[in-house]
Amino acid sequence: MNGMMAFAPARQARPQFPDLLRHWRSERRMSQLGLATEAGISARHLCFLEKGRSQPSREMVVLLAQVLDIPLAGQNALLVAAGFAPLFHETGLDAPELASVQQALDAMLAQQEPFPALVVDEAWEVRQRNAAAGRILGALRPHYDVPERLAHNAMHVMCHPGGMRPFMPNWADFVAAYLQVLHREATQGLSQTAARLRDELLYYPDMPAAFAAPKADHPMVPMHLRIGRHELSFFVTLTTFAMPRDVTLQQIKIECFFPADAMTAALARALAAQPELSLFD
Repeated sequence: MNGMMAFAPARQARPQFPDLLRHWRSERRMSQLGLATEAGISARHLCFLEKGRSQPSREMVVLLAQVLDIPLAGQNALLVAAGFAPLFHETGLDAPELASVQQALDAMLAQQEPFPALVVDEAWEVRQRNAAAGRILGALRPHYDVPERLAHNAMHVMCHPGGMRPFMPNWADFVAAYLQVLHREATQGLSQTAARLRDELLYYPDMPAAFAAPKADHPMVPMHLRIGRHELSFFVTLTTFAMPRDVTLQQIKIECFFPADAMTAALARALAAQPELSLFD
């Protein structure tokens, strides 16, 4: 090797079941006795599992994961750490077995017309959008100064200094409220991806220090937009699938924008009826 040694990259140690179990119990702020009682097992047996002195059965792993309300991806990780195959699939939205789900998403996006709607994944990457989202939110895209790799991420576009900030008169209030979604998912252990995304967003310049703290009582704040001579105001809802049995489906959100005033509703309808109109006219 020309006198040089080749080094293989260090492999990251696979998480061990006792460590993951203690992690999730800590995330849920449950004592060993509390978890054992909820699961219907002895506290001694749970103690042995957390110390690695007992090997759990597959059924025991699933039981504890359900009591701890662990997301499906986390349940898979817990099963693998215990030496079992994952229980839940992570299927692409374009897979044939999710055709009915895709039809449902298409129907929801169409139903939201003439108001914007987006389908975002766990990392808030936009997977689908309706025509109204293109007409209204998409009108801002040529004016972004955002790296291409971030330009399709709903959270980054809102928080990046070159994204939607200049078009949102109430940017600070809206983003402070919106970040609570990431705070909730991160602090409750629902998504490591959400925690990483939150930390990336908080690193942007001029992000108020108060954004870093979760607030349980944060009010709903509409999103105000000033585009050209037009003022728009939307309130936003997030919809998820109930009782999903697939990792992808548990992570999908449908983001719908509803007009918060009559002027916004009228303008959205006019843009849909007259494709030649532009918000920057």
